[in-house]
Amino acid sequence: MTSSGPAIGIIGSSGRMGQALEQAIAAAGHQLSGGVDKGQDVSRLADASAALVDFSAPAALQNNLHAAIGAGVPILVGTTGLAEEHHMAIDHAAQAVAVLQTGNTSLGVTLLAHLVAEAAARLATDWDIEVLEMHHRMKVDAPSGTALLLGEAAAAARGIALAGHMESGRDGHTGARAEGAIGFAALRGGTVAGEHSVIFAGEQERIVLSHSAENRMIFAHGAVRAAAWLIGQPPGRYTMRDVLGL
Repeated sequence: MTSSGPAIGIIGSSGRMGQALEQAIAAAGHQLSGGVDKGQDVSRLADASAALVDFSAPAALQNNLHAAIGAGVPILVGTTGLAEEHHMAIDHAAQAVAVLQTGNTSLGVTLLAHLVAEAAARLATDWDIEVLEMHHRMKVDAPSGTALLLGEAAAAARGIALAGHMESGRDGHTGARAEGAIGFAALRGGTVAGEHSVIFAGEQERIVLSHSAENRMIFAHGAVRAAAWLIGQPPGRYTMRDVLGL
């Protein structure tokens, strides 16, 4: 059967996510316009695509954004481990094309972040927030992009900046936990696709909101849905919440 959906290009096509995206594009009835990896011509892929999906590396982001701008096509950035300069580059690109940047393309995680924000907004700072995540042994960044996404959701709901209230990598004599802090703990091992829990710990009670990824295909399916949604959107910076209308 010939696919009749939009043509989607994959940046980082030989990686595990790239291979999963190829399957998800076919399952959704869309067209695969091609894929590129390090050292290959992103601009040619952008010219042949209705949308780009980038799961490559932070070092490649600037070039990938330039290719999307040059071709006038939207781009989904799923690469994690981004620094402030990368977000500035995304903000600049979003003035010209639609850009969706996220630390996690799972629809379930998107809903989890929404629930985390709801809880954080309604519980006072005497409810401590801890974000716990576990991933496979090969993951190179910590905390994960998803953990940071969940922490940002909690911080925004409380009207604070995560950067000024984040506690991670605790070791040794750290002193008492600061009220209003958002803590992070990262576990690595085995082949875990991704597990995240946000713990709200109050006086003699706890609320735990969790999500478990059983297969990385959930991220691929979410990314393809988001990429298709981006097509036709005006220039701007979007999130997975926009895709679900939250």
